[in-house]
Order: sequence, then structure tokens, then C-alpha cells
Amino acid sequence: MRIFRWFLFFVTISREDESEVSVIGRDEAKLILHILTKNNTIEVMNVIRNLRAVLLSLFLISLSSCASRSGPEVYHDANFDFGAVRIVAVIPFENLSKETLASSRVRDVFMNMLLSSGAIYVLPAGEVARGMTRAGIEKATALSAEDVIKLGGIVKADAVITGVVREYGEVRSSTTSANVVSLGLQMMETQTGRVVWTASSTRGGITTTDRLFGGGGRPMDDVTREAVIDVLNKLF
Repeated sequence: MRIFRWFLFFVTISREDESEVSVIGRDEAKLILHILTKNNTIEVMNVIRNLRAVLLSLFLISLSSCASRSGPEVYHDANFDFGAVRIVAVIPFENLSKETLASSRVRDVFMNMLLSSGAIYVLPAGEVARGMTRAGIEKATALSAEDVIKLGGIVKADAVITGVVREYGEVRSSTTSANVVSLGLQMMETQTGRVVWTASSTRGGITTTDRLFGGGGRPMDDVTREAVIDVLNKLF
């Protein structure tokens, strides 16, 4: 703990002036500064600058990581009455991750949580599959407006939701690992087949704290639920 407080001291000062010394570890800071500056002030200040540069680099890396994981902005069709949506059909999600069952797992969590919200009735997966067969839809990841209209008429749904799982599973950086989930969803109304809502979410992954102090991340189920909750919050 004492070492960590000294580390914070070096981060918060940039010269020998005591007015810039953080309240964190002030006594230890004075002692270290006295001993070190007595020998070589220039070397001390170079060390401090190097430490600040390293921390700045880590901060920029963190921002870059967050930016690379952020999906497109949420889209809501301002002319569509979402309150009129009572029944939805959730199509099997596309899977772009390395985990074979990722799309099925994420879809199952999404359907259960959407249904438990009480706002919308979610058609059972088996009923949706039979409806897709009757509509002649072979590839769920490439629905046309005509497919949406036809499927909606067969299963009596007000909207169809499709999705893609971009990342699912463990990611590693050096000796640090963590679980991550990244997904994108869209809703199409079944009268015209047009897209009325899109949203995406990425949760989990290796944080800056994990890189500095280590950490194994959170369980996959928790990360998946958090990502799904985030997407649902962007719908309602």
C-alpha cells in the first residue's frame, strides 16, 4: 500500500515545488524528494516526466480501445409508433465470433430478457423457425423487406428483430485475459419491411486496471446479460 501511495505521488508532481505535491503520501513524498534531489535533481525530474509519459500513453491506449469497440449510434425511426409493437419474432443471430454457439446463447438471453420486460410478447424460437420455413427463408442473416413482410404475415408479428454477434469469448493481452461480448441488433416492422431501430453494445474486455494490476475479468454469463440489458435500454 505504501509503494502504491509513493507511485501516486510521482504521478501528481512535475517539479520540486511542494505546492504541487499531492495530499496522498505527502510525508513519504517529502522524504523521497529530499533524498533524491540532494543527489541529482535533473535525474529525478526526468524519471517523473517518463512516468507521466507512460501513464499518458496507457490512457490514450484505453481511449483507443474504447473507441474501437463503440458501435454505431442508436437509431429510432421518429415516424414509427413503437407502442404499437406487441408481438415480435427474433430471427437467429449471425455469428462472426470464433465461438460456435455464441449466436444461439446471446439470442436466448435476449429473447428471455425481452419477454420478461413485459412490454412485448416474444414468439417462441420453434414457431419462428416454422414460420421461416413456410416463408421460404433459408438464410436468416440476409432478410429482404419482402421476407420480413411475408414472415410477419405468417407468424402474426408486428416486428422482426435480427442480430449479429461480433465478439464472444475470451480475449488476451500478454498475461491478462477477460471475457467480451459485442452485438448489434435491428428491428424491422412487418407492414413495409423497413428498419425502424438499430443499436449495438460491447461489454467486458480488458480494462486499463486489468493491464496494470492484473485480473481475470467477469464470467461470460454476466458480461452477456450486461450487453443485452444495454441494448434493451436503447430500445425502450
